[in-house]
Amino acid sequence: MGAAGRLPVELIRAKRDGESLSPAELREFIAGVTDGSIPDYQVAAMLMAIYFRGMTDGELAAWADAMVRSGDVLDLSAIARPKIDKHSTGGVGDKISIPLAPAVAACGVAVPMVSGRGLGHTGGTLDKLEAIPGFRVDLDVARFAAQVAELGVCLIGQTARVAPADKRLYALRDVTGTIESIPLIASSIMSKKLAEGIDGLVLDCKVGDGAFMKDAERARALCTAIRAIGHAAGKQVTCVLTDMDAPIGRAVGNALEIAESIDVLRGGGPADTRELTVVLGGEMLCLAGVAASSELGQARIARALDDGSALAVFRRVVAAQGGDPEVCDRPAAVLPQATRRLPVLAPRDGAVVAIDAEAVGMAALVLGAGRRTKDDVIDAAAGIVLACGLGDRVTAGQPLAELHANLPDGDPRLAAAAARFLGAVHLADHAPPPRATRILEIIR
Repeated sequence: MGAAGRLPVELIRAKRDGESLSPAELREFIAGVTDGSIPDYQVAAMLMAIYFRGMTDGELAAWADAMVRSGDVLDLSAIARPKIDKHSTGGVGDKISIPLAPAVAACGVAVPMVSGRGLGHTGGTLDKLEAIPGFRVDLDVARFAAQVAELGVCLIGQTARVAPADKRLYALRDVTGTIESIPLIASSIMSKKLAEGIDGLVLDCKVGDGAFMKDAERARALCTAIRAIGHAAGKQVTCVLTDMDAPIGRAVGNALEIAESIDVLRGGGPADTRELTVVLGGEMLCLAGVAASSELGQARIARALDDGSALAVFRRVVAAQGGDPEVCDRPAAVLPQATRRLPVLAPRDGAVVAIDAEAVGMAALVLGAGRRTKDDVIDAAAGIVLACGLGDRVTAGQPLAELHANLPDGDPRLAAAAARFLGAVHLADHAPPPRATRILEIIR
């Protein structure tokens, strides 16, 4: 029997029946998850009980705090700058962290960013960064903290000692049908973010067909849960709901997205990619207290992109993490290039009324740009460059996209990817009104 007084089976039964568990009981349970003393079948049973019964704000705060404290919590208090991170719930073509982090750092805010890898149709920031030859994301905690202090930003992957309870819980959620639970999603995200030693967080919550959250109601529920955890931990959290009905920018694939990110860092890039960078960055500067309003924060981020200061920070980060800084000047010469580039042609005249982001992501995965399982090897050069956007008029035979792959002639994956992409692009006789913005709502 644990210190909290009740056995794991009694806690499972209590949660199953709608009873609230005490902070001590939740800490005891997470301790058993971390050290392995509670077997998988009992952890899975608790996850299912939470899936159906949910959690109160108090339970959620205690559960998340126990997850945070299941491993190392970084102490960045010696860094004088305010420390703000951004997290995205994931999307197709979502390369925003790459231009965003150096832009925010160029404005005087530290960004200690622990990122993830891609799985399924969404890409991961770490996979994109590793497309830069030599770039290392496996830095230890001491080097991570030192680089954040020196450059204002460091981008690494989760270490084995950051929120280890989350690693076990996530693996079990994946195979027990409990992935969709709002409290479990929120605590998974925040356990890793709070362990970074941040002062605040901006959440980019994707909404739409290509996102994990398909509708705004569930997205708002996730934001409410994440903000509750943050506030209980004394951290400020801003949530930005953004449209994920179509891919972000034009590039989908790791090296391709690095090249597009560098375009943004040079003051260019697709309008939606720049917009997301500027808006999310403005919110980060507001949380940090270095901008009096989101509008002033956005203006500062835009200047950092346009005057080269954000690119200068990124160049130093690439060099510090072992990558080739020439990527900032000659991305096509440094980044891996696909041996095969095949156009996908419009089957008829019409206007582009929809681009299914998830289907585009799956087409890129077929070419080698993503992974179906965590052990799959990614081809950094593979991917898709869109030649059309929502509202564009096209004629029969006009290229809609270019597939990038390192596959031999006649490989069935080329035809399969082309078919998936064609199925993702919906043409009609009349174009919809142009989409003015990807920003749906900001919750402060």
